[in-house]
Formats: sequence, C-alpha cells, structure tokens
Amino acid sequence: MKTAAIFSNNMVLQRNKNVRIFGTCTQTCTGITVSIPELGKSAEAVICGEKWEAVLPPMEAYSKCTMLIKSAEKEIRFENIAIGEVWLAGGQSNMEFELQNDKNGSEALEGCSCENVRYYYTPKCSIADDSLKAMEENTCWMLPDKENSKSWSAVGYYFAKELSRRLGVTVGILGCNWGGTSASAWMKREYLERDSRIRPYIDEYDKAIEGKTDEQMKAEYDEYTEYHVQWEKNMQKCYSENPSAKWEEILAVCGENRYPGPMGSSNPMRPCGLYETMISRVSPYTLGGVIYYQGESDDHRPDTYDVLLKALIENWRNDWRDDSLPFMLVQLPMFKYEADEDIKHWAKIRQAQMKVYKTVKNTGIASVLDCGEFNNIHPIDKAPVGHRLYLQAMYHIYGDNDAMKAFPPVYRSFEVCGDCVKLYFDYCDGFDVRGDLIGFEAAGADGVYYPASAEICGDVIEARSDSVSVPVSVRFQWTNYADVTLFGKNGLPVQPFVTQ
Repeated sequence: MKTAAIFSNNMVLQRNKNVRIFGTCTQTCTGITVSIPELGKSAEAVICGEKWEAVLPPMEAYSKCTMLIKSAEKEIRFENIAIGEVWLAGGQSNMEFELQNDKNGSEALEGCSCENVRYYYTPKCSIADDSLKAMEENTCWMLPDKENSKSWSAVGYYFAKELSRRLGVTVGILGCNWGGTSASAWMKREYLERDSRIRPYIDEYDKAIEGKTDEQMKAEYDEYTEYHVQWEKNMQKCYSENPSAKWEEILAVCGENRYPGPMGSSNPMRPCGLYETMISRVSPYTLGGVIYYQGESDDHRPDTYDVLLKALIENWRNDWRDDSLPFMLVQLPMFKYEADEDIKHWAKIRQAQMKVYKTVKNTGIASVLDCGEFNNIHPIDKAPVGHRLYLQAMYHIYGDNDAMKAFPPVYRSFEVCGDCVKLYFDYCDGFDVRGDLIGFEAAGADGVYYPASAEICGDVIEARSDSVSVPVSVRFQWTNYADVTLFGKNGLPVQPFVTQ
C-alpha cells in the first residue's frame, strides 16, 4: 500500500471540504482506513484494482495534526499536517518564475520563515517512466525558509502570503507549471479531439509523429536536447559579451534556435504530455482553487484560446470531481519583443481570457496590464500579480464583497452621440491618469480603426476620432505592448476592451 507522492509530512489539507486521500496497492490489500486522531475523523477506503481512495469528512482549520493510514499489512504515518487552504498554481513560465529571481525575492526569502505557507512542487518530468517514480519518491511538502523557498513560484508565494495573513490559516500552494507550455499540454486528449476549433493541436501532433516509433522519437529528442544545451550556452555567452545584441545577431553566431524541438513522446510541450506526467499525478488532491497564469504559448491561435481555456477548466474540474472548482485567471500584461511586429495577438488572448471570466462560473480575472516589460517576456516583479489574484480570490471565494477593491473600471456599454462614443464602466468611481490618456481607437462601418482622443467626464469616457465621422466601435489598448496610463482610483489598470 502506498499513497500518491503528494501526501507527505508537512502537507496542507483543504478545510471545510471532503478531503480525498488516495494511492496504490496490491490486489490482495484489504481494510485500508485513514484517520486524523486529533480531530476524531476517519474513513474507510474504497479499493478498485490497484488503486484506493478514502474520503475524509470536512474539517475546520487546524495548525498541527497527524494522519494515520492503515491496512492489514502496513501503517503509514504523516506528521505536522495543517488544515487550511490549498491552491494549485498552474500555467507556464510566469507562474513557474522562481521567488529567488523576483525583483524583491531576496527580501522575501529573508522573512519567509515567519509566514504560514507551505509548498509542494509537482515533479517535472516529460515521460511517465522510472525517472518520474524516482523523482516522486524524493518530493514532499516544504516548509518556508530561505533555502527551501528559492524555487517556489513567486506569484504563488505572494498570493499565499496575503491569503494566509488575511484568513489566519495555513495556505498550501501546489506548484504544477512548466515554462513554454500551451494549455493543450495540460489536458486530456478527449477534450482536444471533441471540438473542431481546438482539434488542430492534436491533428498537427499526430501528423508530426506519423510512422515513428517511441525509440525514434526519443532518439530525435535526445539529439535535439544535446544540441539545445550547447546552443543555450553559446547564446548566454553572446549576451554576456554584448547585452544589447539583436536576435538576428544571436542566430548568426549560435545557429538555428530549434526550440521546442521535434514533437514526439519525449517532448514535454506535446499535447496532453504534462497532463499525463503532472496533473494526473496530483489530482484529485482536494483544492480550494486554482490560480492560472498562461496564454503566452498559445498566441499563435488567439482566436480559439477561449475555447481551449474553457476545455481545460472543464477537464480539471472533472478530474477533481468539483464542478465549481474556482479558477482565478491572470490576464496577460503588456509585452512585445523589440524586433517583433505588433500583430495584436496578445490583445486577442486578453479578450479571450475576459470572455472566459464572463461566461464560466466560479472564475476570477486579475488585471496586470501594467506588470509587463518591453522586450522581456518574464517580468521580474511578481508581487503585484500575486496581490491581484489575492484580491480576486477574496472577492469571489472568501466573502469580501467590496468589488471596488478587486476590479479596475471594467467596460460595460457604449452610446454613440454624433461623432462621439460615450463609454460606461462597472466598478468605477472615477479614473486616475498617469501621463497622457492614450490607447483609444475608433472605427466606422468599414471596421478600420483610427487613433481616437478621449476625455474623462466623471465615470464616463468620451472618445472621438477626426478620421471617423460616424463611429460604430471603439477599442482600448488593443495592442501587444504600449504604455499603461489609465487606472481606477484603486490603482488597478483599466482592462483592454472592444465595444463590438
């Protein structure tokens, strides 16, 4: 009898929900029971083949207790367990971004041992083989200290710290993220196959591996890995010698950048891959919710990202057997590489994220438009991101009903008055302009947008363009990158929008 790797000393269990404890066993194993002696809670496990699961009744927050798991053949004991709030920190590199690399990471690490937060880092492995099992045997829930917390998600840490202080309970973060990944990597195949709008993720993969054996795919990816490791070293050397080098100059010296490598059963970026090796290994560990920062690697298909994200949410909720599992989304910030054309695909991703928030129950959205950096896809100040996710969680989940804290002014409706478009907003008690009021465009019946001037009139913004005599539509900050100058009175940046 074994528990899943996520169960260990120092773990955090979700309060006020049924708690699922699960693992594997031999087919001859019988009579598995799980108990929390200090709280008088216990449950008998259901055994199905080589898997077992027990469901403990809801428990109030508790700072330190023990879990005993017994069968006729074996006893497992876990100590220093806290019962509090558990959140999964999912997504790609900006969620993965480590606390030690954060702008204020050194200061945060110095004081983190005093915080009532804990962390489980889901082992990162591209294949479900013996190496994954070995990694799982050496993983555990970690307590905060200057060394342990270096590799924690910075966004996850800042979110957990504020939540713990506000709620007065232990907050556990289940880190489950990998840089550069599409949402399709974190999903079951069936969820991609059933909708023609997102099926291309699967179809392209199947075409890429057609006729190849696992051995061939592994050999191809091993060759790529060897090449890419050396390429990365050469790239770093180039940048150390010339920090302002252009990308074309890097390629001229280092050769082709072949990232993310050949698609195949060894490539962690493949559709469904990290679902198999990471998500399925930690579900259905009982959660309070999910914080999710992703979308950058799906910007090549921005017009279907809302479909993809909705499918992921449905997939995870089904796996966790919780159809109201909260998802707090990070809306992408401003970003553009210096050499790239602004084709506005990040604007479409932001719109898709907002659409998911508006149409999928128990979701929130954190506006971080001002938290991006020009020419750096990994902005180094993650504290505002964690804080704004915290504000969303407090509003949607924990009963802080003051929406004016959690939201910037959010576009609601418009009215055309001659050559002027009046824009109306929810959660608005005025605006704060930091610099020039920019980012507005207007279009007529032809759908061509032109720069527009804007004037603030209390809680209303009036936009007009000299190039559009009869406006039909207005959009705001419809760009990959621009200066962010329009905020609510609470300091949160007004979200991008298009009126129609």
